[in-house]
Amino acid sequence: MERPTLRKAVSRGPSRPGQAAALLASLLTAALFCAADAVARCYPFGPRTRSVNDLGNQYVPFHAHLWDLLHGRADGNLLINWQSGYGSSFLPDLGTYLSSPFALLVALFPRDEIDLAVYVITGLKTACAGAAMAWLLLALRPGRWWAAGLLGTSYALCGWSVAVASYNPMWLDGLLALPLFCLVGEWTLAGRRPLLGVLVVALGWIANFYTAYMATLAAGLLLLLRLALGDLALRRRVAVAGRAAGTVALGVGLAAPLVTVVWAGTRHAYPGRVVDFAPVPARDLLARLLPTTYTFASPALYVGTAALLLALALPFDRRVPGRIRIGWTALALAVALSLQWGPTHLLWHAFATPQGSAYRQAFVLCALLVMAAWQTLSHGPPDARALAAATGLLAVITAVASRSVVVHPVMWLVLPLAVTGALGGLILLGRAERAERTERAGPAERSEPAERAERTGPAGRSEAAGRSERAGLADPTGRFSRLGRPSDRPVRVARRPRRALLVPLAVVLLFGGQFGETVATSAVASRLRLGNMDDYAPWGARQRAQADAIARVDDWPAHRTEPGREQTVGNDPLLVGGQGAQYYSSLTSDVLSRTLTALGDGWTSRGRSVQSLDNDVTDALFSVGARVHSPPDPHQSLSAPPGGAPTVTRAQVPPLVTVRPPGTDTRSGFGPSPYRNQELLLGTRVYTVPRVTVRAADGTPVRRFVGVPAEGTASGVKVTARCRAGTEVYLWAPHYSGTARLDGGPEARFRTDARVTKIAAMRPLGTVPASGRVRIVLTPDLRGRIPDGAVGCLDTARLHGAVQRLTATGATRVHVSGATVEASLPPGSAGTAVVAAPRIAGWRCAAGAGPVVAAGGFHGLIAVPLDGSATTVRCVFRPPGLRLGSAIGATALLVTLLTCAFTALRGRRAARTPLPSTTTTAPDRVGA
Repeated sequence: MERPTLRKAVSRGPSRPGQAAALLASLLTAALFCAADAVARCYPFGPRTRSVNDLGNQYVPFHAHLWDLLHGRADGNLLINWQSGYGSSFLPDLGTYLSSPFALLVALFPRDEIDLAVYVITGLKTACAGAAMAWLLLALRPGRWWAAGLLGTSYALCGWSVAVASYNPMWLDGLLALPLFCLVGEWTLAGRRPLLGVLVVALGWIANFYTAYMATLAAGLLLLLRLALGDLALRRRVAVAGRAAGTVALGVGLAAPLVTVVWAGTRHAYPGRVVDFAPVPARDLLARLLPTTYTFASPALYVGTAALLLALALPFDRRVPGRIRIGWTALALAVALSLQWGPTHLLWHAFATPQGSAYRQAFVLCALLVMAAWQTLSHGPPDARALAAATGLLAVITAVASRSVVVHPVMWLVLPLAVTGALGGLILLGRAERAERTERAGPAERSEPAERAERTGPAGRSEAAGRSERAGLADPTGRFSRLGRPSDRPVRVARRPRRALLVPLAVVLLFGGQFGETVATSAVASRLRLGNMDDYAPWGARQRAQADAIARVDDWPAHRTEPGREQTVGNDPLLVGGQGAQYYSSLTSDVLSRTLTALGDGWTSRGRSVQSLDNDVTDALFSVGARVHSPPDPHQSLSAPPGGAPTVTRAQVPPLVTVRPPGTDTRSGFGPSPYRNQELLLGTRVYTVPRVTVRAADGTPVRRFVGVPAEGTASGVKVTARCRAGTEVYLWAPHYSGTARLDGGPEARFRTDARVTKIAAMRPLGTVPASGRVRIVLTPDLRGRIPDGAVGCLDTARLHGAVQRLTATGATRVHVSGATVEASLPPGSAGTAVVAAPRIAGWRCAAGAGPVVAAGGFHGLIAVPLDGSATTVRCVFRPPGLRLGSAIGATALLVTLLTCAFTALRGRRAARTPLPSTTTTAPDRVGA
């Protein structure tokens, strides 16, 4: 058996065939990507929104902020984002969501077409991933360029891509990085393009280090397989592995300034839920290999029926060398098993089980299935035996998967058509290849009598040839023999399958099946996502009205402008402007989330999506001088009244930097009551926290839990208390879900859930009547509870006095430039200067001409000690990890440049060295 050699495989990569395959894959991917959304009637081809879950809450708003940065309209710079979370570190978010080169394309779109910009970027990433895979396949082994293009499209639109990454566009950079990293491995095998390899690795890790890490592991496995199957000596194999490791190390080193910042940001982020990995049942795992199956909690492994059949046929295809069949099959099975085993699951995810989809590495197995399919097809279409075995395996997979709940009914319509198209195309392709071999064989396969008859000319033609000619069946080539024996039966040329027609027909069947099942799979995933996840409307009249209202009153840094409690998405400040508390990121700081929660704020996503807090005291604490009040979003609630124009309320608030007198408590922690915690930060007692009584509709006391009333009974739960007339009533009930209404006041909505993934924020309910009796009616929709000290009555006169004192002693001028805050203070200021921003890691401050040191803390805010002599305060922010990453990056750059210089110098010396004189003979031209 012929042993595969690496030298032949990597000596010359694809050129024109590779370009043609890449172009075909990219065009087909883009066409199918758009066609699927058109069938699903999703944006921008229909009324249904694409902005589900994190796509609407995170990626679109972050791209909008990038647009503002690129056009000089953002509050902040690459280091800090002043619009979210009252001031958050932006470089970790940039490295997580926006560092892909494709993200820069948002600058080419209008600001109000930000959803379209993200859609185009998503499609371009997917198309480029298909092109890269098509190029890689031809680099692994020569073959039909159009077949590589079709398989590249299968990879780009695999189940993981259309079901998971399409609304997590940052992960698509990993889909593109995997084939590129594998190409780097091929270059390493051939000893070519060392500098380009380093740059490709660096770019992949910069674009999205999370999926690039998985792609790096996958490329390493492929390289090890290639070394194991090749003919290199052990010493050469070790050298290749060493070069590959060095390439990865240098590439990751160049990306270190961003990677280390993201890593440090995760250390300071609010801890999410600890998830224990549990493998899915085998039937669900196998079901995800089939078209139109969908669920959030299992690996999406669909790669198209044709690619799956080819991969399943690989172990049985005798034309493929045995070592290749065993090696590729074993690798694919090992990776499939690693999805289901806890330790390897952690390895794929950098030793941290993700809180969302637990199978984010599934695209690696999709890539291996496509590459295994190419190993089969590049050796020729599988024979009948291999196709029969693959079809049998597919039937078993379908039978087992039929018991899975992830199977959509439309699969039973799509799968038979896809199997028919795939099998029909492969069978026709096999017939075309056999016809091609017969034509290539030509005279060598002709019988001796036929050749003699051809030589003798018309006079010596055989009787059979004469009969054929008389019947009008000319046979100028003399190929009327069968199995090397003369035949006296005329062979009708018109009945022979013409290879020129077989190949196009095979392509039509293969692509037709791929088109139908891929469009159906993507459309089904889009529809089901809308039914199972939160979704958000694209930019429209509501966002435009909010942005206009904010622009009219925005005066940063004189005061903050809060986009409002009635949020449209989790990152409203990034999308519509202003400087608010709202912030949703995987890197939401621990100090921000805990501080705002202690002050009565609510959150979703287990604390990583903090909300706006509509409260007069916190507005004073954070210098919120303007607040937008929008009607409820009709896209989120069908019962919401028709939307009106947003309104804006103004308030006198202290400056961004205030001074607290000597002796102010800066060390004690927060207590259980958010009202007392607000007073601790304010420095003045402004709330009355009365004793409350909670009774059900029938008058019975409610001791702890508020339940949903039974059908047919009264629905109101009454909370009563007494406060001074004229004070403002607030209700704090973080674990209550439903509505609350003060007698004669508007209804306020509280949202929480039983799994504690979200808690409700404190809400204002109205003014205490002249009687002093507070009566709140609750209408719960889930079982919840009302805590002790739930009601707080705010004395607005006392609050106004506290604001005046803080303004009088606060900064006379505040200047914010990028990541620097400078404030001028009244002469003789002593005590503690407090910057109304969360004290996230990275802040360093100085008072007057004093040294710049790590900022102190004042109950979660930035604090700078004052001794009475300083009249200025200056604070500078630098993200943690930036200095370390810069040092690593500079070292990697230096080593890369020195390596390139040494390689170039050695190559120049080798070129100057004269070759020894040898006697050569002319090459034999026979068969050349």
